[in-house]
Amino acid sequence: MNEEEKSALPIKVLITGASGQLGYALQQTRPSKINGVALDVVAVTRAQLDLSAPDTIATVLEQYQPDIIINAAAYTAVDKAESDADLAETINHSAVAELASWCAQQQKMLLQVSTDFVFDGKKSSAYLPTDECNPLGVYGKSKRAGEIAALRLNPRTYIVRTGWVYCEHGANFVKTMLRLGAERESLNVVSDQLGTPTYAINLAKMLWALVAVQPEQKVFHFSDAGTASWYDFACAIFNLAEQKKLLVRQPQLKPIRTRDYPTPAQRPGFSVLDKFQTWETLSISPIHWQQALGQMLDKLVQ
Repeated sequence: MNEEEKSALPIKVLITGASGQLGYALQQTRPSKINGVALDVVAVTRAQLDLSAPDTIATVLEQYQPDIIINAAAYTAVDKAESDADLAETINHSAVAELASWCAQQQKMLLQVSTDFVFDGKKSSAYLPTDECNPLGVYGKSKRAGEIAALRLNPRTYIVRTGWVYCEHGANFVKTMLRLGAERESLNVVSDQLGTPTYAINLAKMLWALVAVQPEQKVFHFSDAGTASWYDFACAIFNLAEQKKLLVRQPQLKPIRTRDYPTPAQRPGFSVLDKFQTWETLSISPIHWQQALGQMLDKLVQ
C-alpha cells in the first residue's frame, strides 16, 4: 500500500470505558473527520476489553488494530481503593502499561486520562503540568504509576489530568446532589476542599482537539475555568436546578470541614489545575464551570 492509499484510510480510534461518563461524552462529541481524514471510532465496554485482566489486552487490541487509544476507563472509587488496592493498581497501572506497550510496538498513540489526585494539595496556586506529584492515597498513587508507565513505555503517549468530572450520563456529584436535594430538608457539604468541576463533554472536546493537534508537550491539565469548593458546587447546583424547575425547593446547605466528614481516603485540600497552556496550545476558549453546569442541567431538563 502506498502513502496516498494509506492517507485515504480512516483513522481508527478505540475508546475504552464506553459506558462511563467520559466514554459517553467522547462518543457524543466525536468529529466525523480530523485534519481532513475520516474517523472510524469504536467504543468498548469492560465486557469487550477488561482492564482488570491485563494479560488479555494485547489479544483484544490485535482484533481492533486502533491507530489511537483513548483510555477513558479507570478504577475511580477513591475510598474503596484503600481496601481494594490490588484491583485499583491492576486497572490504573498494570493495564495502562499493557496499553502503552502495545502502542509502542505498533507505533500508535495513547491518550491516558489521569487525575488531580496525583497532587497532595499543599500548593496554594494552581498546579502546573510540570509540578511534582505526591499522591496521598491508593487511587492517586495507582493513577500516577499509570502515568509514569505510559510515558516511559510509549513515546506517543499524552497524559491528560482532570478532576471533579460530571455529566448527564452516569453517576456523579451533580446527580447525587439533585437526588439528595429532593429527598432531604438539609445537607452538609465539605467547604475546605478546592478544585474545579469539569463537564465531561468539554473534557471530551479537549481530547479530540489533542488528537488533531498532536503537540510536542506530553502532559496536559484540563477542567473548566474557575475555582470552587464542594459546598460552592452544591450551592450552584441547587440554585440552577431550582431556576430550571428540576427541584421544587432547595434544601438548606451547611458548610462543613473535611475533618467533620472523615473518609477512608485522604483527599488533596487544593487540587485546582492550571489550564492556560492547554487552552493556548489547543486553541480552546475556556468556559466557566457554572456556565458548563447550566448546560448539563439543560440536558437533564430535556
